[in-house]
Amino acid sequence: MAEAIFEVNTDLFLSKALQWSKGFDQVCLFQSNGFSDQYSQVDCLLAVAAKEVFTSTAGQSTFERLEQFKSRFPDTWIPGFLSYDLKNELEDLHTQFPNRTGFPDAYFFVPQYILRFKSGSVQIIADFPNEIYQAIQKEETLDPSYQVRGQVRSRMSKDDYFQAFHHILDHIKRGDIYEANLCQEFYAESAHIDQPESLFQKLNELSPTPFACFFRVNQSYILSASPERFLAKRGNTLISQPIKGTAPRGKNEAEDIALKQNLASNPKEIAENVMIVDLVRNDLTRSAIPGTVQVTEKLGLYSFKHVHQLISTISCEKNPELTDAEVLENTFPAGSMTGAPKISAMQLCDLYETARRGVYSGAIGYFAPEGDFDFNVVIRTIIYHAENQYLSFHTGGAITIDAEAEKEYAECLTKASAILSALGQSL
Repeated sequence: MAEAIFEVNTDLFLSKALQWSKGFDQVCLFQSNGFSDQYSQVDCLLAVAAKEVFTSTAGQSTFERLEQFKSRFPDTWIPGFLSYDLKNELEDLHTQFPNRTGFPDAYFFVPQYILRFKSGSVQIIADFPNEIYQAIQKEETLDPSYQVRGQVRSRMSKDDYFQAFHHILDHIKRGDIYEANLCQEFYAESAHIDQPESLFQKLNELSPTPFACFFRVNQSYILSASPERFLAKRGNTLISQPIKGTAPRGKNEAEDIALKQNLASNPKEIAENVMIVDLVRNDLTRSAIPGTVQVTEKLGLYSFKHVHQLISTISCEKNPELTDAEVLENTFPAGSMTGAPKISAMQLCDLYETARRGVYSGAIGYFAPEGDFDFNVVIRTIIYHAENQYLSFHTGGAITIDAEAEKEYAECLTKASAILSALGQSL
């Protein structure tokens, strides 16, 4: 493919590009919203239309086949997602609930058109980049208005949540597990969103995060405002940045500072983070050169529009004998969404939750041309299947020995607030 760089009004051209992308079956947009760290690689990248597609369901040797697929296309971006339910392929686990969203367990595609945005410019990678630039310039900007039909409900009542919470707590007291990430689904049937792209932009405006993503395959949509990196590779270095520990933003500066300070010193929140750091260290050991796993940032305090969060960074040097897909397989799903020990926690979540997680708790990301990759954790995310008229999102939180049911339930609602606001609804 050829490539060319054009000077543009970035926001305006992106809006036109999203409108133009509606004419194709596959679309993936990654947005960092100005957040960056030493591992950041993509400010904003739009991949459109598929030359080749990879899809899989748990039990079909997904990671082995994914490596075979990506190895055929070493010089291009390959975006895609991995469903949480791939855990059933990796361990002796099963999911008892139906796949209401209709998504596959894995989907990746080789784009025909790639637009990489920088401030004031766009790089277009395509067979004929000038033609693509002209086609997009002729488009109208994306209409920011949208309509949502379908009332959001919780599949787990507050009483049901409390009951599940106390079951999990009993297991912790017995020593079966140390921590479990209990999740609940919010959903709408007979749902309709007339412009999912505009809803994503609104969600992104309400909750700007480093790993935001819009993903469409035909009539299936993922609208993600994820703040969390699952796993990245930069050169020979693997990086994971689990989030555990959450506090709401304050109503004023003084309250906000107090909430932030309380989070930084809260024993329960710190314990959550430390347990998951240990789990991620163990996961990375399976893919690391011995002796290279290290915690490079412990309990970092980061503020987003709706919440403060504790984020730790664990890194290692990758064992050169392993493929990228094997590395993902060795760490999947993200420990921050399971609990510890990982397999026991997943078994209990399957037992006490009331819905299949599907794409939620999985990962969305890309393989890059130079050999790097980056995947988020799918949280703060709307899943919408237009043909099935089904809309879904989950929230969850870690239960430890010191957890309180009322506070954990409130945290679930805090995490849902930006999505509910974008949908124009409340519970």
